[in-house]
Amino acid sequence: MSSARPRTRRTAPAARRSTRLALTVPAALLAAALTACSGGGASGSAAQEGGDGKAPATSISVNLQGKAAAPGGPVKVTLAKGKLASVSVTAGEGGALAGKISADGRTWISERVAAPGTAYTVEAKDADGGSDTATFTTAEAEKVNKLSLAPGKNTTVGIAQPLSVVFDHPVKNKAAVEKALKVSTSNSTEGSWGWLQDYSGKDRIDWRPKDYWKPGTKVTLAAELNGIDTGADGGWFVRDYTTTFTIGAAQVVKVDLDGHRLSLHRDGKQVFQAPMSGGTPGGDKASWRGTAVLMSKEGTINMRSETVGLGDAYDKMVDYSMRLTWSGMYAHAAPWNAGYFGNANRSSGCLGMSDANASALYGQVRVGDPFEITGADAKGTVAEGNGYGAWNVSWADWQTKSALK
Repeated sequence: MSSARPRTRRTAPAARRSTRLALTVPAALLAAALTACSGGGASGSAAQEGGDGKAPATSISVNLQGKAAAPGGPVKVTLAKGKLASVSVTAGEGGALAGKISADGRTWISERVAAPGTAYTVEAKDADGGSDTATFTTAEAEKVNKLSLAPGKNTTVGIAQPLSVVFDHPVKNKAAVEKALKVSTSNSTEGSWGWLQDYSGKDRIDWRPKDYWKPGTKVTLAAELNGIDTGADGGWFVRDYTTTFTIGAAQVVKVDLDGHRLSLHRDGKQVFQAPMSGGTPGGDKASWRGTAVLMSKEGTINMRSETVGLGDAYDKMVDYSMRLTWSGMYAHAAPWNAGYFGNANRSSGCLGMSDANASALYGQVRVGDPFEITGADAKGTVAEGNGYGAWNVSWADWQTKSALK
């Protein structure tokens, strides 16, 4: 569609002129979109103004137009002649798209993409003070993708806690999504995103540091996802997300399955130890080895063997329950196994202790603390998506799981 080229009458002496900036928009929007504002331009003769005493029109085009513009791409404003002084693109709910004017002053491109189902207003000014306004609305998203974040906002967590994002729907455009996830730390911690499949079967991406976090580190995730298309069967994001958390004391729980003991170490010093009984070796009831991260402190809960595929072996109310994997491995009180503490592994996969010792451990550990589990009496290593098993992958291998590397 060709640009409208309105002209303004001279209302000032010959030494002054007024200019108008015309935005190319669909015919249905022209009447409402273009209302020129007079500006005090540089002085010039009638000959310089085209020979007829009228200022030449200035033309600008916007790449997105109408009431069903395609979302997911940047907004681009192009000036036919002269130089842009400023451009603002604001959303109907008060948000704004930041952008940059090119070196030659002819174009402006937004840094972020236009989101679906959003009305935008473009306001532009040229170097001579002319200004104008245009509007467009993007098409609604046919499907919306959402996510869940861990850890929670404004929490304090242990030194092994990753940033973990689980998506409601599949993510095909992994690179575009990962690029929008911006992690900042108070001490420039080195880390990397890695894509994996959550235990639930959903797509998930975790950010873990190269080594355990340093105590006191402050971490912020700005998930600038509004307007990102996650691909076929995934849908669009229609909002941004943020979370901020702090790393607590350097605590590690060391579990020796073969020696039937566990101990808590803080800042490199042992501060607690207890005899315990792990999972019965030789089958599905064995415990996992490797590094498991404390996912939650759940207190007293009902544990039923059916939920972990062990038939009707047990149905108990269990105190001081500390979840270590999605598959059902906990550390908890297990007074019914008292005869095995310190000398045999005879549980259904969990790390059982006396009431007193479970209470003492429960009171000192924090979500995000690593449980480093060693020993031959295990059924394998904690998988990446079975809780937070990223620490069981080498740093080199973990980096290859990023979609941007």
